[in-house]
Amino acid sequence: MNWSIIITTTNGTTPFSGQCHRDTRIAHVVFPILYTVIFLIGVILNSLAIRAFFQIQSTSTFIVYLKNTLVSDFIMTLTLPLKILTDSGLGPWQLRAFVCRFSAVVFYESMYVSIVLLGLTAFDRFLKIVQPFGKFWVQNVTAAQILSGLVWLFFFVLSLPNMILSNNKSTPLSVKKCASLKNPLGLKWHAAVNYICQFIFWTVLILMLLFYAIITKKVYKSYIKTQKKHCKSKQRINGKVFIIVAVFFICFAPFHFCRVPYTLSQTGSTSDCNVQNLLFIAKESTLWLATTNICMDPLIYIILCRSFVEKAFCVKMKKFRSTIRENPTVPLDTGISV
Repeated sequence: MNWSIIITTTNGTTPFSGQCHRDTRIAHVVFPILYTVIFLIGVILNSLAIRAFFQIQSTSTFIVYLKNTLVSDFIMTLTLPLKILTDSGLGPWQLRAFVCRFSAVVFYESMYVSIVLLGLTAFDRFLKIVQPFGKFWVQNVTAAQILSGLVWLFFFVLSLPNMILSNNKSTPLSVKKCASLKNPLGLKWHAAVNYICQFIFWTVLILMLLFYAIITKKVYKSYIKTQKKHCKSKQRINGKVFIIVAVFFICFAPFHFCRVPYTLSQTGSTSDCNVQNLLFIAKESTLWLATTNICMDPLIYIILCRSFVEKAFCVKMKKFRSTIRENPTVPLDTGISV
């Protein structure tokens, strides 16, 4: 699942598609600094989230999905120092071999676990709105735990061959291109995994847009009612549910939109060299943006999970409790989780 394949020459350029050369100095200087910023912020926010969630029992499907998302974000955070060292050229070539075989695979595995878990979280919010009394089996805590476990198992099984089949001998030259460490079967598996992950992302995106189209219709109807009742605070609570799709689209959509033309530029033989270089920068930029998910997910915890705010910041949110008590039968009153 390692898509960051770079071949670097001594003059800071990368040979690409025959006569096309790529200046990789921005990848060696700018992006390591940006990843360092994300790492520091991610460590602080996710450490705070872990401390809070340790005090919260998994009494709802929403909490189950958030806890699993936190685990995937924390794992991705731990892989960033290795990526920073290898991308900046500060680490030894043996470290790059480790990143190619293991760390980068775990990085992408964690990313796609987060993608699917965000999709499940959106589905959970969707069901809370259309079926607020929990009549479906997927609204059961045990079902959420099983689904989360299956997500982890699926991506572990998908990723493990990428580690095992990267068994070619590593040398200072071969580690400059991670694909050089893969045997022929490993290359085929790597390509298959790329297609599978693309399919997973687009499936989750389409389903999420469908869920939120229905949610938008419900929220609009609720808005009309609250305008008549002059209950503006209720309207604000309902709108918070859209933070999930906002985080998903901001973090992951640009990378996958860019990935398609970038892959085509690699496989095509007539693409303009300048276009290829621009697509490389776009791919690296959007990959960094996807990594910011480890900092954006805590926004979901803060905005949608009242228990998290209470445990993390040691405050009591009596206002939201009283609002819910005053309107116990309104199905859209699910923006703040218990």
